[in-house]
Amino acid sequence: RSVPEAAMAAERPRSLFALSAAAVSRSMAALERDVWALPGHLLRGLLPLLTVFHLERAEDAARRAGLSTQPIWRKLWDDVMKTRPPNPESITCWRKKFLETFFSNVLHGVLDVSSDWRLNDRHFSPLLHSSPHVSQLTLCNMLQGAVELTAEHNHRVLENLAGSLRILKFQHLLSCDQSIKRSLVLLLHRLIHHGSVSQVSMYSWPVPDTVLLILILTMSAGFWRSGNALAYHSSLCGLCREEDQAQSQESAQEGAERGCDAEWEGNSGENQKRSPKEADAPMNSVLSGPRSPPLRNAVCEETSSEVPCGHTSIHGGSSPRSSSEQLSCHSCHPIPRKTRRWLKPAVGRKRRCLRRSRGHCADPEDLYDFVFTVARENNSRLLDKTRTTEGENTENWTSSSPGSPCIGRAGCKKRGGPAGILSLKAAHRFRSVSTLELFSVPLTGETCRTLSNLLSSWVSLENLVLSYNGLNANISCILSGLRALARRAECRFRVLRVSDMFSHMPCMELVRCILSALPQLHMLSVSFDLKNQLEGSRPEANPSCGKAEIPESCLEVLEIRFPREPLHTAFLLPALKATKSLQQLSLDSATLPCPQELGLLLEVLKECTPNLKKLSFHDMNLAEHQKEVLLLLQNPGLQEITFSFCRLFESSTAEFLSEIINTVKQNSSLKSLKLPGNRLGNHRLVALADIFSEDSSSSLCQLDVSSNCIKPDGLLEFTKKLEGHIQQRGGQLPFTQLRLFQNWLDQDADTAQEALRRLRALCSVVNDAWDSSQAFADYISVM
Repeated sequence: RSVPEAAMAAERPRSLFALSAAAVSRSMAALERDVWALPGHLLRGLLPLLTVFHLERAEDAARRAGLSTQPIWRKLWDDVMKTRPPNPESITCWRKKFLETFFSNVLHGVLDVSSDWRLNDRHFSPLLHSSPHVSQLTLCNMLQGAVELTAEHNHRVLENLAGSLRILKFQHLLSCDQSIKRSLVLLLHRLIHHGSVSQVSMYSWPVPDTVLLILILTMSAGFWRSGNALAYHSSLCGLCREEDQAQSQESAQEGAERGCDAEWEGNSGENQKRSPKEADAPMNSVLSGPRSPPLRNAVCEETSSEVPCGHTSIHGGSSPRSSSEQLSCHSCHPIPRKTRRWLKPAVGRKRRCLRRSRGHCADPEDLYDFVFTVARENNSRLLDKTRTTEGENTENWTSSSPGSPCIGRAGCKKRGGPAGILSLKAAHRFRSVSTLELFSVPLTGETCRTLSNLLSSWVSLENLVLSYNGLNANISCILSGLRALARRAECRFRVLRVSDMFSHMPCMELVRCILSALPQLHMLSVSFDLKNQLEGSRPEANPSCGKAEIPESCLEVLEIRFPREPLHTAFLLPALKATKSLQQLSLDSATLPCPQELGLLLEVLKECTPNLKKLSFHDMNLAEHQKEVLLLLQNPGLQEITFSFCRLFESSTAEFLSEIINTVKQNSSLKSLKLPGNRLGNHRLVALADIFSEDSSSSLCQLDVSSNCIKPDGLLEFTKKLEGHIQQRGGQLPFTQLRLFQNWLDQDADTAQEALRRLRALCSVVNDAWDSSQAFADYISVM
């Protein structure tokens, strides 16, 4: 049975239009242009019968006819993927969602294109035609995806990704051999250094391969070198070749200027008679031998001199090129020694280093030599660099480790000695990413020193997320690198998120250290599950920290998750005083050492944070702080208040609920009230409907009552009461969204469906299919 006929097998008898549409869909290769010119009512019936190849090409024609292909792509998702996507309500383009997931599944071999007739088209190349729609890609396990993408037959796919891909993720990585690492180098070089990737994320790597981890970090930071590691099918990286040509022209021009200067100053007559290139030839022949061809094994001898040279910046990124030559990078040309020029150290600047070579460079050691060198850079130089002027060359903050057997570009091995050490000075500086995320990737001391060294000059970095990395005392090393970065005039670092199982120091002490080191931060999130298991090794809070001065900060969002630490307002006070622009504050899992502590916090917030718009408390016992809760609800500056799992009604009376309702009714500035996990039950939910009564001046748009033991009959009663209030108000209601996650709506499916149907006529309802049997004990406690 043919392709479209199978789709319409259920339609009996088939109409003349159905028969015609099936015939047209089989001949789309010849009729495509005529089909796009069809009237909208005919095109609407034909679109579901097209293959993915022609459906993707039909987008412009459908738009001109006033048609949307979104329902067709959504049905394709259901039929082919057979899974429910996470957060489907947030998907704005099902075409992009389908093709992006389709690309990943085909790349990793989990989807057979012969499984559905719509995927079978002789003109359709799965990876090639879906790659322009891929903005994020996940590579996992043995990096098979990297090997496939860098294969010669997929060079056009890689070129497409270089223009479309923004987020590159690594998940569940395993150790891999050297050839796979080389494929990864090619991939990162094209997608980051000469592509559009702005975010690199790593997830769930319990025992990371140190070489592989540092390789990804260094290339994400824009550090790497052209040469043997990037040779690919004996071709050269076209983008790097163009930059080399531009640099050669610049060098020739500078040499000519230098020759003119020598002539005016009456220097050596011999140099005046020779061209600049000839004048530099003896120096050139001494410092560098013939350039090694790609993929040759060699040994580099120790040399005693080093010639740093500048290179043009490509920080702004490069437009994708459609040539397979761009997949690898060639060795840099030997450049004559020239007058030192002080260059501004910006991300994207590449530096080339001359080396003296009497043979070809050892290839297998390239990756290992480079990645282990970054951590060995003298960290003390980082702090010295921050005290120098902005115009100094980046060379001043890195240095080769003492006794390096090879200072050349290739990180070679000394004959008869240990592997050579390559300094960052010898690496090129390419385009780098702006966001780095490390989730559940343990970082050793050596890796932290490497990351700190990279961070100190990573001026394009805007967001850093370190989650469950086992940092402990190594957090100081990371902060050292960030402190050096913050002192650079071109620094763009704005967001820092740190979370871990154990806290090395009290949360407020860490917050104080971070804000003191990084006053330009806009968002800071600090989260710990537990105190350090060795309490004796955990420094206690310094009582004087409450009086310590913190420089004025640009912080707008502050989130602190305490490991069951007491909330001392005196320790929080310096941070709040320094953040006049704070707009959002979230406090999680803190204990209140005395009843007056929350009142003091409210006074501090009122005095020090005039711009505060959102305030959130999570997992804090506020059962005995009813007065403070009402004061917060009266605050005219707050637009969103969250009391999440705060046991508000644990020991309260009915009068307290009435006071909450009356307070919210009188507050016209509050837009969102979130009360998840406070055991509202049916009767309290029904009472909350009075917030929207006829005499209310509330502007509340969003109400979150998730995880509150609400049953279907209570939700239906709430809906009926809300309908009555809307009718009294003439159909005008600012309320737009109700969130109902993890409630008891599965206990009576029919009643729940009726309540949800009537609610959706009034506002947007966000809920889930939750099994309430998981929380039976909680239900009993409410009863």
